[in-house]
Amino acid sequence: MKTYIDCWIQVASGLLPQALSGEPDLVETLPRLLGENAFGFAATLSGDDQGQFSVALDGAVLETPLLGEGVDQKDAWGQLLREIVEAASAELLAATGRHCRLDQFDTFDALDGTAADNQATRAFELKSGERSWAILVGDGVRAAPAAPRPEKSARTPTPQPEIGPAAAPDIDPAPALRPGLELLLDVELEVSLRFGSREMPLGQILELGPGDVVQLDRHVSDPVDLIVGDKIVARGEVVLINGNFGLRVTEVAAPRKRLESIRCLF
Repeated sequence: MKTYIDCWIQVASGLLPQALSGEPDLVETLPRLLGENAFGFAATLSGDDQGQFSVALDGAVLETPLLGEGVDQKDAWGQLLREIVEAASAELLAATGRHCRLDQFDTFDALDGTAADNQATRAFELKSGERSWAILVGDGVRAAPAAPRPEKSARTPTPQPEIGPAAAPDIDPAPALRPGLELLLDVELEVSLRFGSREMPLGQILELGPGDVVQLDRHVSDPVDLIVGDKIVARGEVVLINGNFGLRVTEVAAPRKRLESIRCLF
C-alpha cells in the first residue's frame, strides 16, 4: 500500500524541478554525511497517518540561488518544502483515502549531518549538470493505531428502544428534477479551475517574457474555484493524481446555482 514517503517522493520529484533554477532532478542515492552548515525542516503530522517527517539539506545548496535572486534562500526552501509536505498529504488522501494533516513545521540545524530524529531512512541528491546537493529524509510517519473497542459486559442488558411512531429522518430529500430537465443531463460542459487573478496595466502585460512571475491574489492554501461558463459551481483543494492535477471538492453551490451556469452556453 502506498505510504506517506512514497507520496512525498512522487510530489517532490515533480515540484522540485519546476520550482528550482536549472531544473535539477531528485535522485535516490546512498546516505552520506552533510556539511557543517547543513540545515533542515521537521514536519509533525497527525491523522490516519501520523508522526514526524524531516528533511535535511547540504548547506552548500544555499550558495546557489536555486530559488531566485534576491531572496532568503533558507526561508524560501522552508516554504517550498512545506508546500511539498502538504501536497504529499493531499496525494496520500487521493491515493488511499487516508487523511494526514500538517500540525507543525519547524526549522532545525543538522550540525551532525542527520535528520531531526537522527533516523535518516532515505537519501537523495539534487543533480543539476555537474553539481549535486545531498538531501537526507527522516521518515517517522506511520499508520495511527486503531482505537480499542469497548468491551461489552455480559451482565448489563442492552437497553431496547421504546416502540413508538417513527420519527422523520433529519435529511433533506433530493429535489425532484423539473419536467424536461432530464434532456440536458447528457450535455457535455467544459469546466476549468481558477487559481486566482490579478489586474495588470497593458504595458506590464506587453513586457512579460519567459521566466517572469505573475503573483495572483490568492494564497497557496486558499481553495481554488471550479467554474462552468462564468459561474463558480464548487471550490476545493488541488491534488496530484498519477502526475496530473485534480480537484478535491470541499464546497458545492446549491443545485439551482449550478444550473444557472449553463445559461451562457446555449
